[in-house]
Amino acid sequence: MSRIDLILLHPPSVYDFRKKAPLYGPISDVVPSTPIFEMYPIGFMTIANYLKSSGYSVRIINIALRMLKSRRFDVERLIRSLDPLTFGLDLHWLCHAQGSLELAKIIKKYHSSTPVILGGLSASYYHQELISYSQVDYVIRGDSAEEPLRHLLEVIRQKGSLRDVPNLTWQDNGGGMRVNELSYVPLDLDDLSFDYRGIMKSSAHYKDLTGHLPFRDWFDYPIVAMLPWRGCRHNCVTCGGAAQTYKSICGRSLPAYRNPQLLAEDIALASRYLRGPIFILGDIRQAGQEYVERLLGGIKKKRINNDIVLELSFPASKEFLAMVATSIARFSIEISPESHDEQIRGAFGRAYDNQILERSIEDALRLGCRRVDLFFMIGLPRQTPESVQQTIKYCGVLLREYNKNGNTRVHPYISPLAPFLDPGSRAFENPQQYGYKLFYKTFTHYCSNKISILV
Repeated sequence: MSRIDLILLHPPSVYDFRKKAPLYGPISDVVPSTPIFEMYPIGFMTIANYLKSSGYSVRIINIALRMLKSRRFDVERLIRSLDPLTFGLDLHWLCHAQGSLELAKIIKKYHSSTPVILGGLSASYYHQELISYSQVDYVIRGDSAEEPLRHLLEVIRQKGSLRDVPNLTWQDNGGGMRVNELSYVPLDLDDLSFDYRGIMKSSAHYKDLTGHLPFRDWFDYPIVAMLPWRGCRHNCVTCGGAAQTYKSICGRSLPAYRNPQLLAEDIALASRYLRGPIFILGDIRQAGQEYVERLLGGIKKKRINNDIVLELSFPASKEFLAMVATSIARFSIEISPESHDEQIRGAFGRAYDNQILERSIEDALRLGCRRVDLFFMIGLPRQTPESVQQTIKYCGVLLREYNKNGNTRVHPYISPLAPFLDPGSRAFENPQQYGYKLFYKTFTHYCSNKISILV
C-alpha cells in the first residue's frame, strides 16, 4: 500500500480521560456525543473528498471514539504504526484544547519529522499561540481548509515555498512566526462534496469502521448532517459561529452558500444509502426566499422518505411551514428560544415573543411536523436563578399544552452554557459587558486547566 498523504485524527476533549474519573457535569446533554466530544466536524468529510478528487490519499481516524469504545485501545501503538506524509488534527471546538495538543505530542514522539497540521475555528483564533508549541508545525486558518490543505500538501511533496500557501501560519527555519495572508475565502461551497459514500468506502478500504464513525451511539441514532453554507448573518452573544466571529477569524463578511440544487442532490444521495434523519445545519431562510423555494422544490422532486430536520433561528410563518410540509414528506424542526423571558431572549439576539413562538409550534404540528425540539439555556446575560426556574415552568406548560392524548411531538430541553464561552464571540471578547467573568482566555490556560470556568 502506498504512503498516505494525510491522516486526519480526531482527539478526545481530554486525552487521559480513561485514567481519571472527572466529573464532567451536563456539558454535552443536548448534542449527540458524550463529554469526550468524540464527534468530528463535518469538515473532515469535505476535506477528504476534496483532496481525493485532487489525487491525494486521505484517511480519517476517530481516536476519541476508539478510546471511548475500548479501554484497551493503545493510542501510541496505533500512532507508531502509521506512516503518512502528514497528520492533521481538528481543533474546531475549544473543548479539544488539551486533547489535540497531547495527541500531537504523541505523534511527534514517534514521527518527529512528520508535519502536524491543525485547523478549525478555535485553531484559527489561537493560531499564534499554537504555532509556538513544538508539536505543531502548521495551522490552517479560516472556515475553508480544503484548498489551503491541498496547496500545503503540494508544497510538502515538492519542497516548494510555504510563503505561497494561503491562510497558513508556520515557523521559518530560524523559529520566526510567519502568518500568510488570509486570502482563501471562497464565495460559495459548490466545489465541495458532501457525499458520505467517501467515508463508507474509506472505512471498508482501511478495515476500520469505528475509526470513521462520527459518534458512539451513531448506530442507534444514524443522523447525518448537511451544510448549506459557511458563515452566518446573525450575531448571537455567545456563539463562536456568529457573523462577527466569522469576520474576525475567517475574514468572511457574508456567508458562502451551496447551490440549492446541489444541496438537494446531497440530501437525495444520502437518503439512498442511509435511512436515518438528515439534519440541515442552519436556518435555510437565512439565504433568502428564492433559495428556500429552489431548495424545497429540489427536495420535493427527489421524493425523499428520510426524516429531514430543519434548524430555525426564529419562529417560522405558517406560509413557510406549509411550503415545507408540501415539499418534505417527513419533517421536524429545531429552534432555540434560550429563555421564556422575552427581554432576556432579546438581549441574546433573538427578538421575538412567546406568542409568535407558540403560534409557530401550533402551525408546525397542524401541518404534520413529526417533532419540535426547543432548546433553552442556563447562563444567559441578564438571567437570574429565579428566571431559570420560570423557564423550567414554561417548559412544563409547553409539555402540557402540546403533548396530549399520548402525542409527544414537542420536546423542550434546558442545559447550561457549557463548557465555556466560544472564543471570538461577543461575550468572550467583552465578558463584563454581558455579565460574565472569564477566568481563562489564553490557549495555554485552557490547555493546562482542561476547561474554563464561568460565573
